[in-house]
Amino acid sequence: MSKAPADKVSFEHTFKVTLQHIDNLNHVNNVVYLQWVFEVSGMHWNSLVPDKIKNESAWIVLRHEIDYLAQAYVNDTITLYTWIGETHGVKSIRYVHIYREEKLLATCKTTWCLTDANTLKPKRIREDILKLFTKN
Repeated sequence: MSKAPADKVSFEHTFKVTLQHIDNLNHVNNVVYLQWVFEVSGMHWNSLVPDKIKNESAWIVLRHEIDYLAQAYVNDTITLYTWIGETHGVKSIRYVHIYREEKLLATCKTTWCLTDANTLKPKRIREDILKLFTKN
């Protein structure tokens, strides 16, 4: 059962925590949570968007807001849920929630800016891109 809003085209990814994710306090390092946010964001984008749009567009991060609610440990099964929220002009909000089974470990709200892949100048998010992330 998805833990994302029903009206959004969400994506989820499940995996096991490995020793490489663990820090000197014997739990997943906070920076690793952020790496997971980047990874699942890319997976979601790549699963929905045609190559033509991928080749002409690039996303850059403007802001991360992350709340760490609980710790994860080696061999925990983690599921990341992501979806797109508010989108205006060149900016889009992406949400990522990180769970260990039913326990919410972290939430992240990232503001992304769509850019032209060649010039890296911001470009307006077109309707055809928006439709890929919203259920009609």
